[in-house]
Amino acid sequence: MKIFVSLLFGLLFFTLADESVFAQHKKLTIILLRHAEKDVSENADSANPELSTEGKLRAQKFAEIISKFHPDAIFSTNLIRTRATARPLASEEGRMISIYDPRSLDQFAEFLTSGKLKKIVVVGHSNTTPALVNLLVKQDKYESLDESVYNKIWVIKIRRKKTKPYKVIDKIIEYEDFSKKN
Repeated sequence: MKIFVSLLFGLLFFTLADESVFAQHKKLTIILLRHAEKDVSENADSANPELSTEGKLRAQKFAEIISKFHPDAIFSTNLIRTRATARPLASEEGRMISIYDPRSLDQFAEFLTSGKLKKIVVVGHSNTTPALVNLLVKQDKYESLDESVYNKIWVIKIRRKKTKPYKVIDKIIEYEDFSKKN
């Protein structure tokens, strides 16, 4: 009898539940950027450097610009410079930084667009960030960034519709270039 009542309750729940309980998010925003300036001084670790002074300023500025989106998740590669770029935003938003593998961008793009999260920030590198943007917009639109470019943020908005293909809007925000200030 308990099994029958449980099955009946479960059936009633699934029948009456709003379809949004099981649906993916209809609107998805993914913000992507390259890490801030790395320390290239003589004493810095060349394989996995910290951020330079300019990079720390840029990471703070990035947090100010992006905090208006109130991200559900923040992703970074597992290098010091990418985590340090994401850290001010993570602190401000009370979020942990999740690590992704930049060698598996196809799978990561699939995860990002799965609809489990609504607003996402991804910090990557001069080559992997444009490559990931290209996967998300399904076009070969952006090339790797020059080694001196740190001031671009991509904002990708994906709108899901039941009967129509996804609508994808991408734009680039350029913000102050601290490396050129004297």
